[in-house]
Amino acid sequence: MGPPELQIFNTMSKKKELFKPRVEGEVGMYVCGVTPYDFSHIGHARAYVAFDVLHRYLIYLGYRVKYVRNFTDIDDKIIKRANDSGEDPLSLSARFSQFFLEDMAELQCAPPTDEPHVSDHIDQIKDMVTKIIENGCGYVIDGDVYFSVDNFPDYGRLSGRKLDDNRAGGGGRVSVDLRKRNPADFALWKSAKPGEPWWESPWGPGRPGWHIECSAMSSHYLGHAFDIHGGGKDLAFPHHENELAQSCAACPESHVSYWMHNGFVNKDNQKMSKSDNNFFTIRDIIAKYHPLALRFFLMRTHYRADVNYSDRQLDTASDRVFYIYQTLYDCEVALSNFREGSLGDKIPADVKELINNFHTGFLASMSDDLHTTAVLDDLMELLKAINNNLKKFKGKKQQQALIYALIALEKEVKDALSTLGLLSSTPAKVLNQLKAKALERAGLTEEEVQQQIEGRALARKNKEFEKSDQIREELYVKGIALMDEPKGTIWRPCEPPEKQSEEVPNSDTSKPESSASAPTTPV
Repeated sequence: MGPPELQIFNTMSKKKELFKPRVEGEVGMYVCGVTPYDFSHIGHARAYVAFDVLHRYLIYLGYRVKYVRNFTDIDDKIIKRANDSGEDPLSLSARFSQFFLEDMAELQCAPPTDEPHVSDHIDQIKDMVTKIIENGCGYVIDGDVYFSVDNFPDYGRLSGRKLDDNRAGGGGRVSVDLRKRNPADFALWKSAKPGEPWWESPWGPGRPGWHIECSAMSSHYLGHAFDIHGGGKDLAFPHHENELAQSCAACPESHVSYWMHNGFVNKDNQKMSKSDNNFFTIRDIIAKYHPLALRFFLMRTHYRADVNYSDRQLDTASDRVFYIYQTLYDCEVALSNFREGSLGDKIPADVKELINNFHTGFLASMSDDLHTTAVLDDLMELLKAINNNLKKFKGKKQQQALIYALIALEKEVKDALSTLGLLSSTPAKVLNQLKAKALERAGLTEEEVQQQIEGRALARKNKEFEKSDQIREELYVKGIALMDEPKGTIWRPCEPPEKQSEEVPNSDTSKPESSASAPTTPV
């Protein structure tokens, strides 16, 4: 029996629906990209990690995916920032576009098939605006072109908003133009103003409005009808509502089968955004935490739900990622001389059952609108099984059952991590990176920690146990856990205890089995 059929929540119908692509075996997906005028914040990371998971899972299911994610490199905010700094707007947006791509690579987001820029698609935009005017849904005033919502009866069907409820100006990016026929009409083309980039057009020199570029580029790369259109839930209105209206006004055959929207990242239960100046950039976070910890944190909450940011949750995520990679490293070391080709029926029955149950649950959870939270919980059972088998493992060839069990468990864990975008580099390298980030958060160097370890060893030798306990506790409070091994004391990152005692909404408070007794982390 094959995997369960994929169900995804469609914003248009407000319910989960069975996913059926327009062309069998192929998926066309468009996700609204960034407006690159500053470093991207973790709200952006939330969106693009969510749709990267979808992208990866569709490929895992065997689909050929054409994934398009744009750069809105012409925008009022870009122009204002560029004018304030004395920089060319397209140069500024190109610079921050490159920073965004670097951030996405850090977060293990696979590159889309196409990453178009608005500035490279002015001709397609002008063609679409022309069609909208010809079809009676656009009008020109002194070089500006507006979309007439009164002439498009279906306006509001995506968001469910009535026309009387719509915000004038098309979403707060621009002030109300009293020349418009209806305050809810929005700009398709803006006439040139001093200090702004412009292009020639049938209506005079100017530049695109905010919404039209996505309609033009999605149809250019995917056709007028395609499968999935995604973005943050703040884009459902007005941006996606306006996109839908524009596309259908230009071409009545335009159709998106599934509209998908991810939840916000909140700080103190308020949406994190640049305009409210209450955001952390991706670079702010990964300066202190491993990018995999940020990705894990974002995936711990279902993509459609809001997630509340806190350092405590990043500490928890970092601890989980360390546990995953410590387990993989320990397994890798134990199996270094025992790799096999085909396992066949050599896997012990109880381990085979555990793996089959996990795999069945993995497919069920992922096919249920990408329920990554459940998958990450279930993954811990496989990791515990690896550690339990490692405790029994003595490295002798006659223990073939344990060898086969570990190889099979390791493969299943890595396959799941790869599909989730959580498999990166070698375990040894990731562990060292995680330790470096822990030292950064603690404000310590490796040498200083070693000095503390030596000081504690001396205190214990002199039977100054209160002093040795104090050294250990002071490090623990800073997120550094000391572990006494047969060959000496080692350290690993941990969650600071005061943060473990807090209760934070949407957090996962269960802890995986410790890997403290496993072999030493590489240094």
